[in-house]
Amino acid sequence: MGLAVGDRAPLIALADQSGTERRSDQLGGRALVLFFYPKDDTPGCTMEACAFRDSFSDLQALGAEVWGVSGDDAASHQRFAQRHNLPFPLLVDRGNALRKAFGVPSVLGLLPGRVTYVIDGEGVIRHVFNNLLDGAAHRREALDALRALQAA
Repeated sequence: MGLAVGDRAPLIALADQSGTERRSDQLGGRALVLFFYPKDDTPGCTMEACAFRDSFSDLQALGAEVWGVSGDDAASHQRFAQRHNLPFPLLVDRGNALRKAFGVPSVLGLLPGRVTYVIDGEGVIRHVFNNLLDGAAHRREALDALRALQAA
């Protein structure tokens, strides 16, 4: 069973594609859009990452950081980020420890799932969106959730 709205997010402390450690306890009260995706450079994952890229300034204006997460290694993440001009970090989750901590489901027990979490500045999960096939919808869901947080 995955984490749900209202749950406290576990501490995130992983290296990104450049080797920089990203820690959720160092966000200084900023919200976090954390999107788990199956694999670098696959069509759905590219569509999802590029959708977040294209709305990156809007997400930042709503007070959020954006981090992508998959089990790919740093070299793969670097190629993916450079190829598509991704302005946000891609975290290296070797062994899928963070994916397991969040309870992100796999599809048919094989393919890592695609789930986006919107986490507020206090570390509480405010929105969860699970959709393997519509990568671009993850950006829309994150923007809507952040707008609702700002309005509250």
